[in-house]
Amino acid sequence: MQYFKTGKLVAVHGLTGELILKHELGKKTSLKDLKTIFTEDKKDSFFPWFIESTKIKSGNEIYLKLEGIDTREAAAKLSQKEIWLKEEDFKKYAAKSAPASLLGYSIINNKDRLSEILEVVEQPHQLLCRIEIKNKEVLIPINETFLKKIDHKKKEVIVDLPDGFLEIYL
Repeated sequence: MQYFKTGKLVAVHGLTGELILKHELGKKTSLKDLKTIFTEDKKDSFFPWFIESTKIKSGNEIYLKLEGIDTREAAAKLSQKEIWLKEEDFKKYAAKSAPASLLGYSIINNKDRLSEILEVVEQPHQLLCRIEIKNKEVLIPINETFLKKIDHKKKEVIVDLPDGFLEIYL
C-alpha cells in the first residue's frame, strides 16, 4: 500500500482537541467521508487516526477532530506532524492540477524511465520532484527549462535534463 504526504497539522484549535490541517490537495475540501489519516511514526511505518469530524477553514486548511483526541494537550502532541493519505484517498481528494497529484508518476528523461516521484517539494519558481535512483535521493526540478510534458493518462512526467545532471547525485 502506498501513502502520499498530504499536509501537516499546523496548530491546535480550541480546548477540545481540534487541530488545523494545512493540506496540499490543490482545492478547497472538507475531506467529507474520509475515515482515516495517517502519521508516519518511523520511516515507512504509518499509524492510523480516525476522523470524528472536519470543517473547512480556508482554501487549504481544515479543522479536524480525531477520535480519542479530546484535550488541547493531546492535540498538541500531534501538532507539527505530517499527514499522509492512502493512495486511493489522495487521488479522490486531490485536484488534478495540484502539484502533489504528480506523486506516483514516473520521471522519464530521454526515453529512460528514471523512477517514481516520491515527494513533490514546492518552491517559489519551480517544483522539485524527489525520486530515488540506486538508493540515492535525487531532486529533479520541474520548470520551463527541463519539463517537456506531463502525461496524465500514462502517469509520466517527461523531462530533458542536461548532460551530467544525474551524475551529481549518483
